[in-house]
Amino acid sequence: MEWLQQLINGISLGSIYALIALGYTMVYGIIKLINFAHGDVFMVGAFVGFYAVTSWQMGFFPALIIAMILCAILGVVIERLAYKRLRNSTRIAALITAIGVSLLIEYVTIYIRGAQPEAYPKDLVANKQFNLFGADISSQSLLILGVSITLMILLQFIVHKTKVGKAMRAVSHDAEAAKLMGINVDNTISATFAIGSALAGAAGVIFGLYYTKIDPLMGVIPGMKAFVAAVLGGIGSIPGAMTGGMILGVIETIVSAVGFSLWRDAAAFIILIIILIFRPAGIFGKNTREKV
Repeated sequence: MEWLQQLINGISLGSIYALIALGYTMVYGIIKLINFAHGDVFMVGAFVGFYAVTSWQMGFFPALIIAMILCAILGVVIERLAYKRLRNSTRIAALITAIGVSLLIEYVTIYIRGAQPEAYPKDLVANKQFNLFGADISSQSLLILGVSITLMILLQFIVHKTKVGKAMRAVSHDAEAAKLMGINVDNTISATFAIGSALAGAAGVIFGLYYTKIDPLMGVIPGMKAFVAAVLGGIGSIPGAMTGGMILGVIETIVSAVGFSLWRDAAAFIILIIILIFRPAGIFGKNTREKV
Protein backbone atom coordinates (compact mmCIF):
# COMPACT_ATOMS: atom_id res chain seq x y z
CA MET A 1 0.00 0.00 0.00
CA GLU A 2 2.92 2.33 -0.61
CA TRP A 3 0.85 4.14 -3.29
CA LEU A 4 -1.61 5.31 -0.61
CA GLN A 5 1.24 6.57 1.56
CA GLN A 6 2.77 8.46 -1.39
CA LEU A 7 -0.64 9.85 -2.35
CA ILE A 8 -1.24 11.32 1.12
CA ASN A 9 2.32 12.71 1.23
CA GLY A 10 1.76 14.24 -2.22
CA ILE A 11 -1.54 15.83 -1.23
CA SER A 12 0.05 17.24 1.96
CA LEU A 13 2.87 18.79 -0.09
CA GLY A 14 0.39 19.94 -2.73
CA SER A 15 -1.72 21.68 -0.11
CA ILE A 16 1.30 23.90 0.71
CA TYR A 17 1.65 24.81 -2.98
CA ALA A 18 -2.10 25.41 -3.14
CA LEU A 19 -2.01 27.92 -0.25
CA ILE A 20 0.76 29.90 -1.98
CA ALA A 21 -0.92 29.60 -5.41
CA LEU A 22 -4.13 31.10 -4.00
CA GLY A 23 -2.30 34.40 -3.43
CA TYR A 24 -1.05 34.46 -7.02
CA THR A 25 -4.44 33.66 -8.49
CA MET A 26 -6.43 36.10 -6.30
CA VAL A 27 -4.16 39.04 -7.12
CA TYR A 28 -4.11 38.17 -10.82
CA GLY A 29 -7.90 37.80 -10.84
CA ILE A 30 -8.34 41.34 -9.51
CA ILE A 31 -5.56 43.48 -11.02
CA LYS A 32 -4.00 41.11 -13.63
CA LEU A 33 -0.62 41.21 -11.85
CA ILE A 34 1.72 38.26 -11.29
CA ASN A 35 3.06 39.13 -7.84
CA PHE A 36 6.50 37.49 -7.91
CA ALA A 37 7.20 38.87 -4.41
CA HIS A 38 4.58 36.43 -3.10
CA GLY A 39 7.11 33.61 -2.63
CA ASP A 40 9.13 35.88 -0.35
CA VAL A 41 6.08 36.70 1.75
CA PHE A 42 5.87 32.91 2.21
CA MET A 43 9.53 32.97 3.36
CA VAL A 44 8.81 35.77 5.86
CA GLY A 45 5.90 33.71 7.23
CA ALA A 46 8.25 30.74 7.77
CA PHE A 47 10.71 32.92 9.75
CA VAL A 48 7.97 34.63 11.79
CA GLY A 49 6.67 31.17 12.73
CA PHE A 50 10.18 30.01 13.58
CA TYR A 51 10.91 32.94 15.90
CA ALA A 52 7.43 32.68 17.45
CA VAL A 53 8.18 29.06 18.34
CA THR A 54 11.84 29.40 19.43
CA SER A 55 12.05 32.91 20.91
CA TRP A 56 8.50 33.51 22.13
CA GLN A 57 7.89 29.87 23.16
CA MET A 58 4.59 29.63 21.26
CA GLY A 59 2.93 26.45 20.07
CA PHE A 60 2.24 25.59 16.44
CA PHE A 61 -1.22 27.17 16.14
CA PRO A 62 -0.38 30.52 17.87
CA ALA A 63 2.75 30.75 15.66
CA LEU A 64 0.59 30.05 12.60
CA ILE A 65 -1.85 32.85 13.51
CA ILE A 66 0.96 35.36 14.25
CA ALA A 67 2.62 34.56 10.91
CA MET A 68 -0.68 35.01 9.06
CA ILE A 69 -1.36 38.39 10.71
CA LEU A 70 2.13 39.80 10.08
CA CYS A 71 2.21 38.52 6.48
CA ALA A 72 -1.23 40.07 5.84
CA ILE A 73 0.16 43.43 7.03
CA LEU A 74 3.28 42.95 4.87
CA GLY A 75 1.10 42.17 1.84
CA VAL A 76 -0.90 45.40 2.29
CA VAL A 77 2.32 47.45 2.73
CA ILE A 78 3.78 45.96 -0.48
CA GLU A 79 0.59 46.71 -2.41
CA ARG A 80 0.30 50.29 -1.14
CA LEU A 81 3.98 51.22 -1.59
CA ALA A 82 4.98 49.27 -4.71
CA TYR A 83 1.92 48.40 -6.81
CA LYS A 84 -0.76 51.03 -6.18
CA ARG A 85 1.02 53.74 -8.20
CA LEU A 86 1.49 51.34 -11.11
CA ARG A 87 -2.15 50.37 -11.47
CA ASN A 88 -2.60 52.20 -14.77
CA SER A 89 0.91 51.56 -16.08
CA THR A 90 2.05 48.83 -18.47
CA ARG A 91 2.08 45.22 -17.25
CA ILE A 92 5.82 44.93 -17.82
CA ALA A 93 6.43 47.83 -15.38
CA ALA A 94 4.40 46.09 -12.67
CA LEU A 95 6.15 42.78 -13.39
CA ILE A 96 9.64 44.31 -13.08
CA THR A 97 8.55 46.03 -9.86
CA ALA A 98 7.33 42.69 -8.47
CA ILE A 99 10.74 41.11 -9.19
CA GLY A 100 12.43 44.11 -7.53
CA VAL A 101 10.24 43.80 -4.42
CA SER A 102 11.06 40.09 -4.29
CA LEU A 103 14.82 40.76 -4.29
CA LEU A 104 14.38 43.58 -1.76
CA ILE A 105 12.58 41.32 0.74
CA GLU A 106 15.19 38.55 0.32
CA TYR A 107 18.22 40.75 0.84
CA VAL A 108 16.72 42.87 3.61
CA THR A 109 16.09 39.59 5.44
CA ILE A 110 19.71 38.53 4.83
CA TYR A 111 20.96 41.96 6.01
CA ILE A 112 18.91 41.79 9.23
CA ARG A 113 19.56 38.18 10.28
CA GLY A 114 22.27 36.80 7.98
CA ALA A 115 22.04 34.12 5.30
CA GLN A 116 22.42 31.08 7.56
CA PRO A 117 19.55 28.56 7.52
CA GLU A 118 17.46 27.70 10.58
CA ALA A 119 15.68 24.51 11.60
CA TYR A 120 12.20 24.19 13.08
CA PRO A 121 12.13 22.13 16.31
CA LYS A 122 11.30 18.50 15.51
CA ASP A 123 9.10 18.19 18.59
CA LEU A 124 6.89 21.15 17.64
CA VAL A 125 3.97 18.77 17.11
CA ALA A 126 3.75 15.12 18.06
CA ASN A 127 4.51 12.94 15.04
CA LYS A 128 2.86 9.55 15.37
CA GLN A 129 2.52 6.87 12.70
CA PHE A 130 -0.88 5.43 11.80
CA ASN A 131 -1.45 2.29 9.80
CA LEU A 132 -4.16 2.89 7.22
CA PHE A 133 -4.92 0.00 4.83
CA GLY A 134 -1.31 -1.19 5.20
CA ALA A 135 0.24 2.27 4.65
CA ASP A 136 2.16 4.16 7.36
CA ILE A 137 0.70 7.67 7.54
CA SER A 138 2.27 10.30 9.81
CA SER A 139 0.08 12.48 12.02
CA GLN A 140 2.16 15.45 10.82
CA SER A 141 1.01 14.93 7.21
CA LEU A 142 -2.60 14.69 8.38
CA LEU A 143 -2.21 17.89 10.46
CA ILE A 144 -0.77 19.78 7.46
CA LEU A 145 -3.58 18.53 5.25
CA GLY A 146 -6.23 19.39 7.86
CA VAL A 147 -4.94 22.94 8.43
CA SER A 148 -4.62 23.59 4.68
CA ILE A 149 -8.12 22.34 3.87
CA THR A 150 -9.58 24.37 6.76
CA LEU A 151 -7.93 27.55 5.43
CA MET A 152 -9.18 26.82 1.91
CA ILE A 153 -12.75 26.31 3.16
CA LEU A 154 -12.45 29.57 5.14
CA LEU A 155 -11.29 31.37 1.99
CA GLN A 156 -14.26 30.01 0.01
CA PHE A 157 -16.57 31.27 2.79
CA ILE A 158 -14.97 34.74 2.71
CA VAL A 159 -15.17 34.99 -1.08
CA HIS A 160 -18.76 33.78 -1.43
CA LYS A 161 -20.50 34.78 1.82
CA THR A 162 -19.00 38.09 3.02
CA LYS A 163 -19.18 41.70 1.82
CA VAL A 164 -15.43 41.76 1.22
CA GLY A 165 -15.72 38.62 -0.91
CA LYS A 166 -18.59 40.07 -2.94
CA ALA A 167 -16.58 43.25 -3.48
CA MET A 168 -13.57 41.18 -4.59
CA ARG A 169 -15.69 39.29 -7.12
CA ALA A 170 -17.22 42.54 -8.39
CA VAL A 171 -13.83 44.24 -8.83
CA SER A 172 -12.48 41.12 -10.54
CA HIS A 173 -15.38 41.18 -13.00
CA ASP A 174 -15.33 44.92 -13.76
CA ALA A 175 -13.41 47.39 -11.59
CA GLU A 176 -14.93 50.51 -13.19
CA ALA A 177 -18.51 49.28 -12.77
CA ALA A 178 -17.74 48.26 -9.17
CA LYS A 179 -16.46 51.78 -8.45
CA LEU A 180 -19.66 53.29 -9.89
CA MET A 181 -21.69 51.02 -7.58
CA GLY A 182 -19.94 52.49 -4.53
CA ILE A 183 -17.31 49.79 -3.91
CA ASN A 184 -13.98 51.09 -2.63
CA VAL A 185 -11.68 49.45 -5.20
CA ASP A 186 -8.43 50.41 -3.42
CA ASN A 187 -9.53 48.85 -0.13
CA THR A 188 -10.79 45.75 -1.94
CA ILE A 189 -7.43 45.26 -3.67
CA SER A 190 -5.62 45.73 -0.33
CA ALA A 191 -7.94 43.14 1.27
CA THR A 192 -7.08 40.72 -1.55
CA PHE A 193 -3.35 41.18 -0.92
CA ALA A 194 -3.91 40.77 2.84
CA ILE A 195 -5.84 37.49 2.46
CA GLY A 196 -3.42 36.06 -0.12
CA SER A 197 -0.38 37.03 1.97
CA ALA A 198 -1.93 35.56 5.14
CA LEU A 199 -2.36 32.22 3.32
CA ALA A 200 1.28 32.42 2.14
CA GLY A 201 2.38 33.06 5.75
CA ALA A 202 0.45 30.00 6.89
CA ALA A 203 2.09 27.97 4.10
CA GLY A 204 5.50 29.16 5.33
CA VAL A 205 4.91 27.82 8.85
CA ILE A 206 3.51 24.55 7.49
CA PHE A 207 6.51 24.24 5.14
CA GLY A 208 8.88 24.73 8.11
CA LEU A 209 7.05 21.98 9.99
CA TYR A 210 7.17 19.66 6.94
CA TYR A 211 10.77 20.23 5.77
CA THR A 212 12.32 21.59 9.02
CA LYS A 213 15.00 23.70 7.26
CA ILE A 214 14.29 27.31 6.24
CA ASP A 215 16.52 30.04 4.78
CA PRO A 216 16.12 33.57 3.30
CA LEU A 217 16.07 32.33 -0.31
CA MET A 218 13.64 29.47 0.36
CA GLY A 219 10.71 31.30 -1.29
CA VAL A 220 12.13 31.21 -4.82
CA ILE A 221 11.48 27.57 -5.84
CA PRO A 222 8.19 27.01 -3.92
CA GLY A 223 7.01 30.40 -5.21
CA MET A 224 7.71 29.40 -8.80
CA LYS A 225 6.08 26.00 -8.28
CA ALA A 226 3.00 27.66 -6.80
CA PHE A 227 2.86 29.92 -9.87
CA VAL A 228 2.97 26.76 -12.02
CA ALA A 229 0.13 25.32 -9.89
CA ALA A 230 -1.92 28.50 -10.43
CA VAL A 231 -1.36 28.31 -14.22
CA LEU A 232 -2.13 24.57 -14.20
CA GLY A 233 -5.47 25.14 -12.46
CA GLY A 234 -6.28 28.27 -14.45
CA ILE A 235 -4.82 31.55 -13.22
CA GLY A 236 -7.57 33.70 -11.71
CA SER A 237 -9.56 30.65 -10.56
CA ILE A 238 -9.55 29.89 -6.81
CA PRO A 239 -10.70 26.23 -7.21
CA GLY A 240 -8.11 25.97 -9.99
CA ALA A 241 -5.28 27.07 -7.68
CA MET A 242 -6.33 24.49 -5.08
CA THR A 243 -6.58 21.70 -7.66
CA GLY A 244 -3.34 22.69 -9.42
CA GLY A 245 -1.41 22.69 -6.13
CA MET A 246 -2.67 19.25 -5.18
CA ILE A 247 -1.90 17.79 -8.63
CA LEU A 248 1.60 19.28 -8.61
CA GLY A 249 2.33 17.90 -5.12
CA VAL A 250 1.18 14.40 -6.09
CA ILE A 251 3.22 14.43 -9.33
CA GLU A 252 6.36 15.58 -7.47
CA THR A 253 5.94 12.84 -4.87
CA ILE A 254 5.42 10.18 -7.56
CA VAL A 255 8.53 11.39 -9.46
CA SER A 256 10.58 11.06 -6.24
CA ALA A 257 9.03 7.69 -5.34
CA VAL A 258 9.96 6.08 -8.67
CA GLY A 259 13.61 7.05 -8.22
CA PHE A 260 13.89 10.37 -10.06
CA SER A 261 14.18 12.65 -7.00
CA LEU A 262 16.70 14.89 -8.80
CA TRP A 263 13.99 15.63 -11.37
CA ARG A 264 11.26 16.62 -8.92
CA ASP A 265 11.83 20.38 -9.36
CA ALA A 266 12.10 20.01 -13.14
CA ALA A 267 8.76 18.15 -13.20
CA ALA A 268 6.89 21.34 -12.28
CA PHE A 269 8.34 23.28 -15.21
CA ILE A 270 7.83 20.39 -17.65
CA ILE A 271 4.14 20.48 -16.61
CA LEU A 272 4.10 24.27 -17.20
CA ILE A 273 5.45 23.85 -20.74
CA ILE A 274 2.92 21.11 -21.53
CA ILE A 275 0.01 23.16 -20.15
CA LEU A 276 1.05 26.28 -22.08
CA ILE A 277 1.23 24.25 -25.30
CA PHE A 278 -1.99 22.22 -25.02
CA ARG A 279 -4.24 24.19 -22.65
CA PRO A 280 -2.93 27.70 -21.97
CA ALA A 281 -6.03 28.65 -19.96
CA GLY A 282 -5.46 25.81 -17.44
CA ILE A 283 -7.90 23.22 -16.10
CA PHE A 284 -10.56 25.65 -14.84
CA GLY A 285 -9.54 28.66 -16.92
CA LYS A 286 -11.58 30.05 -19.80
CA ASN A 287 -10.24 31.45 -23.03
CA THR A 288 -11.00 35.19 -23.16
CA ARG A 289 -10.68 37.58 -26.05
CA GLU A 290 -8.71 40.72 -25.41
CA LYS A 291 -8.91 43.85 -27.54
CA VAL A 292 -5.55 45.25 -28.61
